[in-house]
Amino acid sequence: MKNHKMYEADDKMISLISDNYDLLQALGSFGINLGFGDKTVREVCDSQNVDTYTFLSIVNFTMNGYKDYDDADRLSIPTLVKYLKAFHTYYLDFQLPFIRKKLVDSLDENDNLARLILKLYDEYSHDIRNHMQYEEKTVFPYVDSLLAGQTNSNYDIETFSKHHKQTDVKLHELKNIIIKYLPSDAHRNSQLTATLYDIYRCEDWLDQHANVEDEIFIPAIRHLEMKSKQNDVSVKISSMLSKQPDMGETLSDREKDVIICVVQGMTNKEIANHLCISTNTVITHRRNIARKLQIHSPAGLTIYAIVNNLVDIGKSVVNVVFISQVTLTRHNLK
Repeated sequence: MKNHKMYEADDKMISLISDNYDLLQALGSFGINLGFGDKTVREVCDSQNVDTYTFLSIVNFTMNGYKDYDDADRLSIPTLVKYLKAFHTYYLDFQLPFIRKKLVDSLDENDNLARLILKLYDEYSHDIRNHMQYEEKTVFPYVDSLLAGQTNSNYDIETFSKHHKQTDVKLHELKNIIIKYLPSDAHRNSQLTATLYDIYRCEDWLDQHANVEDEIFIPAIRHLEMKSKQNDVSVKISSMLSKQPDMGETLSDREKDVIICVVQGMTNKEIANHLCISTNTVITHRRNIARKLQIHSPAGLTIYAIVNNLVDIGKSVVNVVFISQVTLTRHNLK
């Protein structure tokens, strides 16, 4: 049941549980132990090494549907990943085996329909296990590499997002078959009813888990990817700006003129007209420049020109990026 209250760090933890006892399962996923008395959310989280902002973001979303957390940078990715991993462990190691046992106890093992129901449940369990193991083996290690400052050109969170689908179709079918078609006596009916209730709760938890991944985890990793790419570009630019040019072969004055023209966004034909030389001569100069400097892109030549005072553009990295983009665009269109 939605309580429609935005919980805050100074609220009592016991008050949150009183409003919605489903939070008990979430506490376990965060690694928060009971016995916290009348402590506030902040006090409980701090004492058990859980990021308060991330805890409240997930709790307010799962309990009341609030997903407008105001600062993605404040989300603790390690806390978020820990929460998702713990849910996987709870679901795979406890919840799925628990429900299967209850199904076995409440079904007639000699009934063909009962055996088909167990088969359908086992297929569902297999699908869920594969889905969660994919996250454990692929998605979470990828996130760990991002946190360690490593980039991966062969994978991104969009790959996971596009294939992140609900896997509860078989569970929905299972519920309908039991309700509509499975005959039972009074005793088995009571057992089946209790088992059905557990299946419904299991389905709700799985939906909640999938929504946390879709609405909080995936956007948070997109944000982390963007920051990682920005940091990678900044490091490369800083490295180029700080690197001393190789003076093994000195550029001629004409080659410097060609570099200035490239920085200004001229095409080979425009450079030839501007310097009163042939286009073939321009191409030859550019090959020699690339060989001497080991720089093969207009963006790299732009940075070289700024570092070596060939152009008067100031020292702003923003200007470097802007002129590089203009230069690249014009040369791609030539």
